Amino acid sequence: MSAEESPAGALAGQPGGALAGQPAGALSGQPADALAGQFASKDPAAGLEAVVALRRLLWELERLHVDNARDQGWTWQAIATALQVSRQSVHEKHAGRRKATGKED
Repeated sequence: MSAEESPAGALAGQPGGALAGQPAGALSGQPADALAGQFASKDPAAGLEAVVALRRLLWELERLHVDNARDQGWTWQAIATALQVSRQSVHEKHAGRRKATGKED
């Protein structure tokens, strides 16, 4: 797994990672323990910034594992069942991106 595909790469703001293109001072580049400290912060700005970082991390994890599943021959239905969503929703969310990158017919 490359830095671009890993959750650590995503948090570090690597190209293609979850925080790529974030302004300086955003969560990019922060170690996981520093990010974790923001989850418990009483400062709403810090806490909400951590929520955004988690959303981006979750998106990157889902993208990575959907790609892995499709590359290994999983059907959209099997992926949807594993994610506990509808086939239509997972297909709508990922098929266009995969087609655009040449990973899907």
